Parts: sequence; structure tokens; C-alpha cells
Amino acid sequence: MPAFTNYIMVDWSAASLPKTGADSIWIASTRRRQGKVSRTRLQNPTTRHEATEILANLMDAVPKRGRAVIGFDFPFGYVQGTAAALGMDPPAWRHMWRRISADIRDDGENRNNRFDVAEAWNRYISGEAFPFWGNVREEDRSHLLRKRFRDHGEGDLPEKRLVEAMTPTAQPVWKLAYAGSVGSQTLLGIPRVWTLRNDPRFAKEAAIWPFETGLADDPAYRFILAEIYPSLIEPKKLRGKPKDAGQVAAMVEHMSALDEEEQLTRYFAGSPSLSAEQAENVVEEEGWILGVTGERQFWTPPGEK
Repeated sequence: MPAFTNYIMVDWSAASLPKTGADSIWIASTRRRQGKVSRTRLQNPTTRHEATEILANLMDAVPKRGRAVIGFDFPFGYVQGTAAALGMDPPAWRHMWRRISADIRDDGENRNNRFDVAEAWNRYISGEAFPFWGNVREEDRSHLLRKRFRDHGEGDLPEKRLVEAMTPTAQPVWKLAYAGSVGSQTLLGIPRVWTLRNDPRFAKEAAIWPFETGLADDPAYRFILAEIYPSLIEPKKLRGKPKDAGQVAAMVEHMSALDEEEQLTRYFAGSPSLSAEQAENVVEEEGWILGVTGERQFWTPPGEK
């Protein structure tokens, strides 16, 4: 029996103005009803505020006895030691999420202070323009540069999380701009996921994977909020729509097909190559990408061996 009835995948954006089309937010959703999966629905909200409202409405529409997996294409965690470097005590992920949500300002027109936050964190962590980089604003910043200030060395926070070391094309969270960057999406995305997680309508039934569930799907929760990486599979080619839309459409259909064959939940276990210590690190601070196992099963179309 499939574990979920609803599948919602999100391609996030760090745009500083309302935007649609390429490099904007795309939301793909589908649901299973009476054994059949509905046609994928695509939505392209202009702002992060609008996207959060759409996602809340999609969650609210999940049947009372149904469950939804909701994926976001940005890192849910920072490398081991980041929270401590910012003066936070365990649990690392929860304090990071609360800190980001408190520090970030992101209004209804997408105006935000992500570069201010990254620069302030650089000052605290290293006293130099490190580890965050990628300032694309006009103003000069002494502690946040356009290009990478230096390589990560001994004694520094690592450049990549464990899951990114296993996924070579995934970009580090320190990179705030330019091709493939995810750092700005993380700073502007985590507060929105945190808002959904704590919405009174869902708070008792929602969990952030793997921080609140461990490396497993927990059927006690109706809503599982997870990190995804759409580049794990081939995007759909959708006439008149950008690659972003095709990526989340492909991911939502792939996940629903895997679940139909009762194969989706095994990917919540992460990689079998993780040591006990590494798994603890993943659950407490770094997070994981749903579908990364160290093998290639997630790429395999459902039905193929």
C-alpha cells in the first residue's frame, strides 16, 4: 500500500522582486484518489509569500486520512559545526532554523536581507569574508565578496555536507549566487518551511525529515517536509515552460510512481554507507537529500530492475 496520498515538490527561488517563468518558484502537485494518481498540477507564484500560502492550501486540502510528502530543492541543514560556530547549543538544526527565521526579513514583494545576514555570520564565524560568498548587490561589503575569498582549510568549517560529498553536482550552501547556487534559497526558504511546520493547522501532524523523524518515514505524521534535489532525475520537457517546471513535474511523478510500487519509503533511510556517527550528524545538524543512497536506484524508472 502506498505511504502517501499527496505529493508536492517545490523549486524555490531567491529572487528579490516578484517573478515568474525561469528562475522563479514552481510548485508541482498530484494526489492519489481511489487508486489513481491525478494529472500533475503546476503553479508559478510570483513571490515567496504567495508560494507559502499556496503550499498551506495544498496541505490543508490533503484528506484527513491522507498523507503528503513535500519536497523543497534547497539544503535543510549546514555542515557539522556551523551551529556551534555561531554560538548555538544542541539541538543544532532547531537552533539554526530558529536563528535564520529570526534574522531573515523577506517581505511580500521578495525584498530581503539575506546578504546582510550572511555577512554578519561571516564576521562572527571567521572575522573575514568566509565561508559565505557571492554578493551580487551593487554595494561593496568587507565581509561578503562577489567571489570566493579562499579555499576551506584545516580548522575551517567544511565546504560541503556529507550528502553533497556523495552528490558531486550539488553546490555548497555557502555559495549565495551564480550558476547552481543554493545558499540564498536556503536562507530564504528555511523560514518559510518553518512557518508551514508550525502553522496551527499542521503543527501536530507535520515533521521535518530527517531532523524530527530520524532517517525513516514516520507514519505518525501526515506531512513530511523534506529536502530534494531535482537533478537526480531527468526533467520533463514541457512546452512553453522552463526547465525548473519540468524538474519538479518529473520529481512529483517519479515519487508517486515509486510510492505506487511501495518503494518510496526506503529512500528515507538515506545511505547505507553512513556510519552511526555520520547518521547522528545527519539527523542532528546536516540533514540529507531524499533519494541519495550512494547507489543509483533513485534514477531507475519504477518497474525496471
